[in-house]
Amino acid sequence: MSPSFQKENNNSPPAAVDLTVLPEHSGSRFDHFLVQFVPGTSRNHLVQSIREGLLRVDGKIKKSSYKLKAGESVAGSLFAPPAPSLIPQQVFFEILYEDDSLLIISKPPDLVVHPAQGNPDGTLVNGLLYHCREIAAVGDEVRPGIVHRLDKDTSGVMVVAKSDQAHRILSEAFKSREMDKEYLCLVRGLMKEKQGRVVTHIARHPVKRQKMAVCDESRGRYAASSWEVLEEYTSGWSLLRVKIETGRTHQIRVHMSHLGHPVAGDTLYGRARQKMKFPRQMLHAHRLTLKHPVSEEMVSFTAPLWPDFREKIDSLRTGGYEILQEMI
Repeated sequence: MSPSFQKENNNSPPAAVDLTVLPEHSGSRFDHFLVQFVPGTSRNHLVQSIREGLLRVDGKIKKSSYKLKAGESVAGSLFAPPAPSLIPQQVFFEILYEDDSLLIISKPPDLVVHPAQGNPDGTLVNGLLYHCREIAAVGDEVRPGIVHRLDKDTSGVMVVAKSDQAHRILSEAFKSREMDKEYLCLVRGLMKEKQGRVVTHIARHPVKRQKMAVCDESRGRYAASSWEVLEEYTSGWSLLRVKIETGRTHQIRVHMSHLGHPVAGDTLYGRARQKMKFPRQMLHAHRLTLKHPVSEEMVSFTAPLWPDFREKIDSLRTGGYEILQEMI
């Protein structure tokens, strides 16, 4: 295969696609071929691009089921859905701190950060616009004010920029790893060691596009996390404090699964069916330390555990547990 992509990084979809089918891929379905060789893009998005005639074979429109032949060219661009219309909506989140340049919040679980396909409204962004209309003019028009994200089911502390200057400075701080990010997570099993560090490379899963996966250096991006055990429960679960040195998509969930201790309640990287029921994936962004974009003072913000997480820990403690570190 002779690929040519225009893209920002290994996790973002390419703006343009230019592929040549090698003999070993002859007979592959058009859509399956694209899923394998176009990174950071879902199968549904690729199929939509085929249907719209944006991705073609030797310049001709083909169906997703078309069987490719060696030497054919697969080229074109990806379907770009229209940007959602953002409307202010009253959405609950807890405010930890606020000034003229930034807003620190504790995001509740089951809240999507910004509108996207399948979640046109009712997101954190809609709630931010309701709270502060000025945020609409900050940063990206689809993700105004957003500097970083948490998964829908992950709760905890987030920083939001209220000015373009703050957005630029905070975004650069995240890229250059100048922020300390600490999480709490409940994982399956008891760790062999009481603390450790995991370093891998992470990229989009080659087949299951909704997942990320550990891969080799040539295909993925460097990812590092350090962890320590806070509590162990006789029922076979552990509460960890995790600090991430990088901010890859699903990083903690991928790393914990890679270690053989998936996050409790995580059906994507753990078991779809678990004997013990959890309300969600038990992952919480506990503390964020950063340099204030205006005063340049180092500040730290802590988000208390959400009630569902706290209640689950309390229920595990009734069966017996050992405190291994100073508890949160």
